Amino acid sequence: MPGLTIDEVLEATDRLVAAFAATDTVAYFACFAESATFVFHPEPHRLDDRAAYETLWAGWVADGWRVEECESTERLVQVHGETGILSHSVRTVTSVGGERTTTYERESIVFVRDGDRLVALHEHLSPAPAND
Repeated sequence: MPGLTIDEVLEATDRLVAAFAATDTVAYFACFAESATFVFHPEPHRLDDRAAYETLWAGWVADGWRVEECESTERLVQVHGETGILSHSVRTVTSVGGERTTTYERESIVFVRDGDRLVALHEHLSPAPAND
């Protein structure tokens, strides 16, 4: 099977960002391998698999959290055979109980092929300065 393409990585990113922006739990977590790991700057520890993130997400949603907007810009894709690495800037608006919060982050996502689709194997968020 040929290596990944930049377009495939961008399409996988678009699916992931759209599902996140819609707070679509099922579609969002379908974008990740079960063994995916997550490093999020607000969290005290790395999340060592998708199930750990799903548990955290479920708690946020139970508290009334939802994503209102998510914009991905400044995308760079690097392809190395069967691995694609996306880095981008993300502006996200979330709300809890009607209170909206805007965050600015830089993110790296590592994608790999899983059958006929790409899944994210690792995601790393870092804070970024506001660009508005």
